[in-house]
Amino acid sequence: MKVIDFGECNSLVGVYVKELRDKNVQKDSMRFRRNLKRIGEIMSYEISKTLAYDAVDVETPLGVAECAEISDNVVLATVLRAGLPFHEGFLSYFDKAENSFVSAYRKYTDEKHQDFEIEIGYIASPSLDGKTLIIADPMLATGASMELAYRALLTKGTPAKVHIASVIASKQAIDYVKDKFADVDATLWVAAVDPILNEHAYIVPGLGDAGDLSFGEKL
Repeated sequence: MKVIDFGECNSLVGVYVKELRDKNVQKDSMRFRRNLKRIGEIMSYEISKTLAYDAVDVETPLGVAECAEISDNVVLATVLRAGLPFHEGFLSYFDKAENSFVSAYRKYTDEKHQDFEIEIGYIASPSLDGKTLIIADPMLATGASMELAYRALLTKGTPAKVHIASVIASKQAIDYVKDKFADVDATLWVAAVDPILNEHAYIVPGLGDAGDLSFGEKL
């Protein structure tokens, strides 16, 4: 698996990540969602460079111009609910893409919220056979949710190529995903890589719960 780390050089992505992390800026949930969307838009542009294109003739008022058109069939998938603003950024650029949605969540098995299982609660998807699948999930903590979401999506067909897009990933999750996707034509795109997970398997320094910061705290 190829890993593209936007944090290896300075860019607008780093500026938006800085705002996502800032606990004072986080008080503005609309701005938090907007920054997730903007990172999704930038990643969309970069991913678009890897796709296949056809040359098409377009008639203008003054003649005919040869233009490019994406020939890959793109499906945008997201992991609910935190992935929705991030997903919107991709959909803003890949306006002809089909869409998939998966619910993957942690079900804690102890009172201290240290042990948990990942459960898939919902999936809606078109056929994925032979298509280019982009899975958007802003936080890649352990990598287990991403793996199970992908396995759930495979019930809808086998994509030709897979792009995994995250805003912040732990080093542990990157190693995990690289191992689990070793036999898949896959690329991981990440805006920042953080060093550790705490006892609750949250990324440190991370940014907190992206779903709560986007949509409000849940019971």
